[in-house]
Amino acid sequence: MSVQFELRCPVSADLAFIRDLVRVGGRHAGLTGERLDHLVLAVNEAVTNVLDHGGAAGLVTARGTQEGITVEILDLAGRLSADHLATARIDPTGAHGFGLWVIQHLCDRVGLEQTGLGSLLSLHLHRHPTTSVRSLRRSGRERQPAR
Repeated sequence: MSVQFELRCPVSADLAFIRDLVRVGGRHAGLTGERLDHLVLAVNEAVTNVLDHGGAAGLVTARGTQEGITVEILDLAGRLSADHLATARIDPTGAHGFGLWVIQHLCDRVGLEQTGLGSLLSLHLHRHPTTSVRSLRRSGRERQPAR
């Protein structure tokens, strides 16, 4: 359906530029409307986490796939762990700390890998959500991150 592509940009405080780049990649991968907005928001949250809690340096890579798009956010500090993903919750009394929970609920799949370069967070969105994703969201149950 769409031509394969790859976009890369360094993690930076210019979040508007990164959002614009991801939006272009998402459109090219066939995402529209709410799906495209979910992608942009999830990547914004991931990059913000690198800036606020990680090493403030890394790389954002977006690739078109047969199903939609995969965006990888590499944090050179390597501080993000599987435990962070597994324990991500919303604290209604807190003023921040929602990013990982939001990311996991907006994406069809979220993966984390520790590499020799740092923590690599992978966000996957399909052009159209699958039935199981829709039912899971409706039921309010939390999804486990992909391994």
